[in-house]
Amino acid sequence: MLKETQQQAPHHVVIVGGGFGGLYAAQTLAKAPVKVTLIDKRNFHVFQPLLYQVATGGLSAGDISSPIRAVLNRQKNTEVLMGEVTSIDTKEQKVMLRHREINYDSLIVATGVSHQYFGNDDWAQKAPGLKTVEDALEIRRRIFIAFESAEKETDPEKRKAWLTFVLVGGGPAGVELAGALGELAHGTLKEDFRNIDTSEARIILLQSPDRILPTYPPKLSAKAQADLEKLGVTVQTGARVTNIDNNVATVRRGDVVEEIQARTILWAAGMKASGMAKVLAESGGAELDRGGRVMVTPEFKVPGHENVFVIGDLANYSHQDGKPLPGVAPAAMQSGQYVGRLIKAKLKGETIRPFHYLDWGSLAVIGKHAAVVDFGFIRLSGFLAWIVWMFIHVFYLIEFDNQLIVMIQWAWSYFTRSKGARLITTPGEQPVIMLDDDLNCDTCNYGQQTHRA
Repeated sequence: MLKETQQQAPHHVVIVGGGFGGLYAAQTLAKAPVKVTLIDKRNFHVFQPLLYQVATGGLSAGDISSPIRAVLNRQKNTEVLMGEVTSIDTKEQKVMLRHREINYDSLIVATGVSHQYFGNDDWAQKAPGLKTVEDALEIRRRIFIAFESAEKETDPEKRKAWLTFVLVGGGPAGVELAGALGELAHGTLKEDFRNIDTSEARIILLQSPDRILPTYPPKLSAKAQADLEKLGVTVQTGARVTNIDNNVATVRRGDVVEEIQARTILWAAGMKASGMAKVLAESGGAELDRGGRVMVTPEFKVPGHENVFVIGDLANYSHQDGKPLPGVAPAAMQSGQYVGRLIKAKLKGETIRPFHYLDWGSLAVIGKHAAVVDFGFIRLSGFLAWIVWMFIHVFYLIEFDNQLIVMIQWAWSYFTRSKGARLITTPGEQPVIMLDDDLNCDTCNYGQQTHRA
């Protein structure tokens, strides 16, 4: 009787990761004759392209986050578990969490990437990156503590260091964060302080290649740099950071070495695969690329495992034009949808067309009325690109209430030049009054502490 019951059990699809890839895979399987279990360390999905606005006080964390259970609550074949996967047994087809094991028939791993410090992991405490809500809240705390501390500082050199912001990395994340900081210093905060002129803040964007936004056409890169400079951002290309220590960023440009005194250093220079890639390598013999991503087949399978799929940023999919898919939300969405359709087709004994990534283009916003858009067949900059950028980002927010709230917040900010989420949150129970000195503490694990938004 037990065997008969097991045979009648629906095909069990376990999805690890509730980002774009995992969520779109789950939604694609909504009406399939399968059981879906989605596992994530957090109970919410975050719209990562707008994290920089949380980091600069333009939006609150809740504005761009959606509870995963709420998103999937109408899918009766789907359960959501908040937990951390510690290991995977590909032979026994089991996923191990801290306090339980889950059997799977098909496994989809979509845990994305984290910050890459190129062998200098100790820099993580000194120059936080922007990948999670916790990262955004920590960066927001540091930015606004810097202005508050400058307001109280009487020593000109120390005040200058508080008002110096260094951003490492000139890709879309670095450019958007630098532009938002420029708007903050030159617009939003300009009338808020009495002892400092926030427009005197130095915002320095460091980029190792010879231009920012290197994946964009050169003309759009040049336009983006010009728009940043209008916002008071100093762009240094061909600049490689060689050390970060004691509130000093050491930068090499050719034969010239410069030390920049800055109390706020932020990282947007690179990403590395999440730890699940290593788990798959150890348990399933997955091959990893130099960035730690999993090399997958044209069907996003781990070679040698017909029922284990890796999608999104964690996968190195190089079967379309010889280059890996870009680490952007549309690639994760499309790969999630494809694997969902593939599982449904195989259960019916059918086949589907090979995966083909549709490049919807690249977008980056610099500031009010300033953005760059590359759709391939058309390239835009300025006001029209800014409108396109806003429309697309609102459209892809997961829930309607998020779309509505973000539109209202943006409209309010547009007409008032105000950003209402400028809260300084503190790690744990530590009072804000102590943070001036604590920012010097090399042993403080800011990025690992609990934050209150």
